[in-house]
Amino acid sequence: MTTNTIEQPRVVSREEWIAARKQHLIREKAFTRQRDQLSAERRALPWVKVDKPYRFDGPDGQQTLAELFDGRSQLVIYHFMFGPGWEEGCPGCSFLADHIDGANLHLAHHDVSLVVVSHAPWREFQSFKKRMGWRFKWVSSYASDFNYDYQVSATPNQIAEGKVIYNYEASKDPGEEMPGLSTFYMTAAGYIFHTYSAYARGLDMLVGAYNYLDLMPKGRDETEIMDWVRHHDRYDEATTGNPSAETPAACCGPEASVSRA
Repeated sequence: MTTNTIEQPRVVSREEWIAARKQHLIREKAFTRQRDQLSAERRALPWVKVDKPYRFDGPDGQQTLAELFDGRSQLVIYHFMFGPGWEEGCPGCSFLADHIDGANLHLAHHDVSLVVVSHAPWREFQSFKKRMGWRFKWVSSYASDFNYDYQVSATPNQIAEGKVIYNYEASKDPGEEMPGLSTFYMTAAGYIFHTYSAYARGLDMLVGAYNYLDLMPKGRDETEIMDWVRHHDRYDEATTGNPSAETPAACCGPEASVSRA
């Protein structure tokens, strides 16, 4: 829950502030170089050839994984938590999804297709997508093993038996649906390779609003993970943007949250 107070640091002269800022800038530049190195190492990871004939249902009917590339060589899939029978999507995934359409305006012109995939049948999330006003392509993997193979869905039996793997380790608190991101590359000959997947706090970089908050005096200002996040049509404007107390917070649990390492 957001707070209205902040522990104020010491107040100094402009000269002292500039000196402190320059010292911090040294660390920020070092972090930027480390991040660039980490990104290079990520791109150098080995690939896995995708041979399974996955099928997806969407606005263009049934499509293969290759068809989701839409003529480009790179594909990024966001695994959105919307399970069979759900009436609306996870608020945490929705928070992230609010950033997708803007990015897509540019990615589509830089050899990247970005597609959202959920486990629920396609027709079950159409009214929610319309309500949210999103334009991105959103397809269903309901008829295939895609969600299970990429470890973002689990069966009740897997959960009961403690056999759910999430973020590359046994999950302590799994749900039937969990968020993630997977990237793929297709060669000129049509071969598809899985190049990367990220889960949990590995999705942080996709949430632009959090990057803004990290620059603010109060930071993310959370008591619990994403406790302030709501669907964007569920905020109480009368309280200057603070969430309504009656509205459930993000459904991403501790194991699935985009804000937990």
